[in-house]
Amino acid sequence: MNGKPAGRRAVREWALRALYQIDLGGKPVEEAVEEVLSVAALEPDDANAVRELVSGAIRTQHTELDPLIEQFARGWTIDRMAVIDRNLLRLAIYELRHHPEQPYKVVINDAIELAKKYSTAESGRFVNGILGAIVRQMYPDDAPPRDTD
Repeated sequence: MNGKPAGRRAVREWALRALYQIDLGGKPVEEAVEEVLSVAALEPDDANAVRELVSGAIRTQHTELDPLIEQFARGWTIDRMAVIDRNLLRLAIYELRHHPEQPYKVVINDAIELAKKYSTAESGRFVNGILGAIVRQMYPDDAPPRDTD
């Protein structure tokens, strides 16, 4: 293949694009993933990582991810969130819970940067707040202190 190693942030970005198509456009999972990968020109390992992140996020969305998001998104339901925000949260939480080899600070930082790039001006803070609270619950001895600003 003529793709090059993309890096984990690019993998996350392509996975987000597929999740967006599935959520907003109602596309079948495999169709959305293959459509995204047809323009991504990724190496096979990166393409497989996109497939795994998307299928994992979709598989655990209703049983694990959405209930956790709603637990920490005070005053927000999944349906009221911006499409990009809820799918970024699903993607990041799936990765935090099922890929502990990925440093949580990098996962959160990438989610914040993608929120700033693709969503609203407030989305970076919104995503950071929810992911930060979840990480504090997951790693109480290691998580950073709450933001005070």
